[in-house]
Amino acid sequence: MTTTSVSLLPVTAATFVPSALHAADRDWTETNCYVDLWIEVLSSLGLDPGAAGACTLSARFEGDQWTFLKYPPEDLRALYGVEVSELNVWRPVLDHVVEHLRLGNLLTVEVDGWYLPDTAGASYRTEHVKTTIVPQDVDVEGRRLGYFHNAGYFELSDDDFDGVFRLGRTFDADVLPPYVELVRLDRARRDDAGLPDRVRALVGDHLARRPDGNPVADLGERVQADAAWLAAEGLETFHKYAFGTLRQCGSTAELASDFCDWLSAHAGAGLDDAAADFRAVSQGMKTVQLQAARLARGRSVDLATPFAALAERWASAVGRVEEWHRQA
Repeated sequence: MTTTSVSLLPVTAATFVPSALHAADRDWTETNCYVDLWIEVLSSLGLDPGAAGACTLSARFEGDQWTFLKYPPEDLRALYGVEVSELNVWRPVLDHVVEHLRLGNLLTVEVDGWYLPDTAGASYRTEHVKTTIVPQDVDVEGRRLGYFHNAGYFELSDDDFDGVFRLGRTFDADVLPPYVELVRLDRARRDDAGLPDRVRALVGDHLARRPDGNPVADLGERVQADAAWLAAEGLETFHKYAFGTLRQCGSTAELASDFCDWLSAHAGAGLDDAAADFRAVSQGMKTVQLQAARLARGRSVDLATPFAALAERWASAVGRVEEWHRQA
């Protein structure tokens, strides 16, 4: 590959300003690596990530975890004209990244968090974990990378550059190529004309796909059923369990509250009460998470009462959104 330096967006780690959806005073400063990544990519592209929250309305308890929220490709296409599809990784990932930045595209790339310095204190140089980044500024000769990850934009270099792109040494042959998505921007809509109407249509789509029962109640039943198992497993297992269940539910509810605020501001929805209900679920789930941690220490905790109240608030919020959509 020709030695080169290429970038797509006028953003640096020093000048980056996160979206309001990642404000420091939020209940959950991060949701999950994929949604958080897309919030910042959309914002940096001059697109409004607040419009993409309809997918929160179809979230559910999946049996062993809450929905790992993602902005569906069809939603990104309908809202912003951004096309997302899987990339066939048939050559070194770095070659693909440089090629598509030259073409005006972005890639989402699955990498090992071991090499991401923004995860210092978590996985950086301590644990091999799968996560997703979006490279947007690459200097091959200088071994430097600017990338979106989680709720921010960061830079890495030297050995971390080699590690992220698997360069400079032999890696195990049984390690599969990473999952990579192509993000085409050539038809991206740069204005908000018609956006509220497109959002309204997606609200209907996601309401039609929502679970028949109450997902917060379903989650509560499972957590209470798992109490003895959690106590036997201890805190390390509990933290993983809570991330996939309580944290994902709470952060989804907070994004749903933000989405109701967006609908009120941009589509005349008047969903202040729904936003308040979702916010109550978000805040309440933080409290439940603290209470549930006591289960991992073998203590007795009443989770039935708070889960019943939160399930009622979730049902109220979704019902208010459904009523607005029916009248609209």
